[in-house]
Amino acid sequence: MTRRFGVDEAGKGPVLGSMFAAAVVCDPADLPAGVRDSKRLSPARRDELDAAIRDVADVGVAEVTVEEIDAPETDMNTLTVAAHARALAAVDYDGLAGVVDGGDVDAARFGRRVASRLDGDVDVVAEHGADDAHEIVGAASVVAKVARDDHVAALAEEYGDVGSGYPGDERTMAFLREHVSEHGTLPDPARESWRTCDDVLAAASQSALDDF
Repeated sequence: MTRRFGVDEAGKGPVLGSMFAAAVVCDPADLPAGVRDSKRLSPARRDELDAAIRDVADVGVAEVTVEEIDAPETDMNTLTVAAHARALAAVDYDGLAGVVDGGDVDAARFGRRVASRLDGDVDVVAEHGADDAHEIVGAASVVAKVARDDHVAALAEEYGDVGSGYPGDERTMAFLREHVSEHGTLPDPARESWRTCDDVLAAASQSALDDF
C-alpha cells in the first residue's frame, strides 16, 4: 500500500465567509470511484463522496476565517499556503509524498512555501489543476468544498438567503445591499477588505445622498 496525500482549498474568491482547505491521506487506489474536481460534481454527489472518502482516508480540514482574510498584514496567497499547511498538520504526513493544488501563479514556489511550514519528512509537489489530474487532490477538493458548503448553509440559517457567497451571485449581492440598506453596515461574514464590499458601501452612500 502506497499512502500519499492531496490538498486543495475551497472558498478563496467569495466575498462572504471563510475559506477551507482539506488534506486527504490514503492509498489513492482505495478512493471511491468518481472522485474529481468538486466543481464538476453536484452538491448531493459531493456529500456522498465526502462520506466515502472519510471511510478510507485520514482527513484534515483547516478554516481560514474572515478576520484572518481581512487582516491588513497578509494576502490571499499567504493565507492559502497557511491553509494547506494547517490541513496537512491535522493528519499524519511524516514520511509521505503528495500533491497540493498550486495556489499561486508559480506552482513550484507555492509548494516550497507549504513545505517550509511543516515539520518532519515530507515531499510536497504543487501543480496547477491538480484536482483534475490527481484523484487524491480531487478527493481533497471534495472535502474542502463540502466544508465550505456546510459553512454557507450555517450562514443562511442565521442571515437568510446569502446565495453562494461569490460576487457573481446576484443573491449574494442582493443580501449585501439589503443588509447595508437596513443596518448601515456590512454583515459580519462579509470580507470587508474585498473591493466588492467597498462598492456596495459606496453605492449605498450615493443612494442616501440622492435621496437627500
